[in-house]
Amino acid sequence: MLTLGLETTCDETACALVKNGKEILENVIASQADLHAIYGGVFPEMACRRHLEVLIPVIKEALGDTPKEKIDLIAVAKGPGLIGPLLMGIHAAKTLSIAWNKPFIGVDHVEAHLYSAMMGCDKLEFPAIGVVVSGGHTFLIHILDFGSYTIIGKTVDDAIGEAFDKVAVMLGLTYPGGPEIERLAQSGDPTRYPFKPGKVKTSPWNFSFSGLKTNVLYTVKGQNQDKSAPLILAESEKPHIAASFQETALGDIVDKTAKAAKAFPCKAIFLGGGVTNNKRLRMLLDKAISHVPIYWPPPDLSLDNAAMIAGLGYHLFLKQGCGDRLDLEPTLSGSFR
Repeated sequence: MLTLGLETTCDETACALVKNGKEILENVIASQADLHAIYGGVFPEMACRRHLEVLIPVIKEALGDTPKEKIDLIAVAKGPGLIGPLLMGIHAAKTLSIAWNKPFIGVDHVEAHLYSAMMGCDKLEFPAIGVVVSGGHTFLIHILDFGSYTIIGKTVDDAIGEAFDKVAVMLGLTYPGGPEIERLAQSGDPTRYPFKPGKVKTSPWNFSFSGLKTNVLYTVKGQNQDKSAPLILAESEKPHIAASFQETALGDIVDKTAKAAKAFPCKAIFLGGGVTNNKRLRMLLDKAISHVPIYWPPPDLSLDNAAMIAGLGYHLFLKQGCGDRLDLEPTLSGSFR
């Protein structure tokens, strides 16, 4: 069964061909990182315009010589994400569904990030713990089966990747900030600054990175200053700030993941999202958890891509027994159906 996947939730325009939910035949990604770098984050209207420019060429490149008759299913990211980019992908999928007379199915973008770590597994064992750490999402999830999830914890403010980007701006680093913070932290002392992770009193499994981000801001800019204020620290202190922030933010993820793996039935841990590329996160998690296997997405599937959409869409289609209706609308907050 050949699935064409589309991903346009944020600032990547992607299309992929995946066979039987696992074998990636094509995985084309057009990134917009260079376009948004000057803003230190994604500019939604510009993201829409770029999607409009490159969506059809990306689909054509992914299809190559594959005739439309061989496509069995169209899968598209239905959310969560930015409303404009989401509509680009969903309307493209509906158009192809009508034109080619093929079923289409909407896929939750966050679920698909978890599936990216499953694509290379010969055997999947559930229940499991899922951890999504990206620029737009931070979730801790109990996975019962494909499409069957219970949310354990989530961020109540910034996603962890967003917090990395904002701290990078404070330190005068380039966008995207995650890799820059990690690079700088390698020469820093993670114990130099006693930052503390945010706590959500009413929901101890939830994450909060806003307070940590503000703590860093006041440390590098001065009490009650904003991000435009000049640095009050020497340049030599930047690596220590980066290392201390990174250790605190990642430590919160690792601590709650380790506790969840003991508190809930768990045969494996699956991770997804761009922050999974952080080597320090991998080191900390491998050190904290040894009683269950940990599965990481390969680098080319850690960031937003369409292969994970096509792969998960295949399983959801088989489970559902049919495609979605043409009146499917974007889901801005995620569905976890």
